[in-house]
Amino acid sequence: MVRLFGTDGVRGVVNSTLMPELAYQMGRAAGAYFCRAGGSRRFLIGRDTRISGGMIEAALAAGLCSSGVSVDLAGIIPTPGVAYLTRTKGYDAGVVISASHNPFPDNGIKFFDGQGYKLPDATEEEIENLLRHVDGPEIPRPTGAEIGEIRRVPELAQEYLAYVRSTVKADFTGMKIVTDSANGAASHFLPGLLRELGADVTALSCEPNGININDHCGSTHIEHLQEEVVRLGADCGIANDGDADRCLFVDEKGRVLDGDHIMVLNALRMKKEGRLADDMVVGTVMSNLGFGKALEKFGCHTVATQVGDRYVLEEMRKHGYSIGGEQSGHIIFSEFNTTGDGLITAVQTLSVLKAEGRPLSELGALMTDYPQILKNVEVYSKNGWEENELIAAAIEAGEEELGGEGRILVRASGTEPLIRVMGEGPSEEQLERIVDDIASVVDQELGVNHK
Repeated sequence: MVRLFGTDGVRGVVNSTLMPELAYQMGRAAGAYFCRAGGSRRFLIGRDTRISGGMIEAALAAGLCSSGVSVDLAGIIPTPGVAYLTRTKGYDAGVVISASHNPFPDNGIKFFDGQGYKLPDATEEEIENLLRHVDGPEIPRPTGAEIGEIRRVPELAQEYLAYVRSTVKADFTGMKIVTDSANGAASHFLPGLLRELGADVTALSCEPNGININDHCGSTHIEHLQEEVVRLGADCGIANDGDADRCLFVDEKGRVLDGDHIMVLNALRMKKEGRLADDMVVGTVMSNLGFGKALEKFGCHTVATQVGDRYVLEEMRKHGYSIGGEQSGHIIFSEFNTTGDGLITAVQTLSVLKAEGRPLSELGALMTDYPQILKNVEVYSKNGWEENELIAAAIEAGEEELGGEGRILVRASGTEPLIRVMGEGPSEEQLERIVDDIASVVDQELGVNHK
């Protein structure tokens, strides 16, 4: 069996690669795994606004119940809401049905453990192994009163929303904000929350119909939000993705503040308040050079993990760090939640903006973005490129030319037959030439046209 779990759960096109039958079987396998110790077991399931969400929810819940697990359905709720409620309400595990920023035909299933953390690879492998024997004796079929039951508990979503509100002391009276909820899970949460906190809110893309999630809106299509912020003379714009674990900002001039910028603003505020553990911020290898330089200027330190919010979280948990994230807007505040939380990121960043009393463009200027050039080379094999002498020589030549003012990062894509060549430095023209040179060598050595 091909490995089902990717870097963020199981994803696929519904009724093509992600069948309701598979969701049912995953429910049985996950139920059997978590029921090994015996006793009653309770799972929480939440979902985003995709048309397929109800079908996958029903199949997954049926599989769990057939393994003896009782299920509470929270309905439509941001992914971080499931993580929070799983941890605070005593569930044995939580499940989110979402494909995040993917288009609506896709959907996905991802699990959280009882502490609200994404499952480690080893646990996912055990569940997959049980899935291979889903009709065998390894997975029991209880009868009578031992069968799990299903309850709908929509009020849980409001408990999460109240918690998000409790993480800020300030109100946002006098602030003019435009939101873009991607017609996803944040649609009926963030605009209303900001209005409760006193803001004047114009809400975009907050009318989900099952098929318009992430459709030219949200954090992956931010252009309309940029236009509206400028047109309305707003203080800022906030964009979430489909399941609301990401958050990006737009300043009053229409410029995007990505996750790097947002982390800088929040980290400096946390340092001032004594809340930044070890004065450390966790980014990834794709974080802009300007990210580390800006934080260093103010006495903070950075560490880079491989790409993926799970690796950021691992580093944070290992050392007890307070904040970490990715350029994409997955930002983790360990003080408040166990995963990226687009709503908490929004209200925390607005609190910084309110406290500073300066335009967001000024705060965003605390970090200077270095030009970044990325080229993808389609290859017939991603194996062995690190040992290729010609590729290594091209990378070394580029690094020598940049000196200490820039960097080269070459890595294989985790999901596609691509080698990615990224360069950062003070001169875009210079970077373009250096990255082109390296990419051409990669193409010559491993490109599909030179096989």
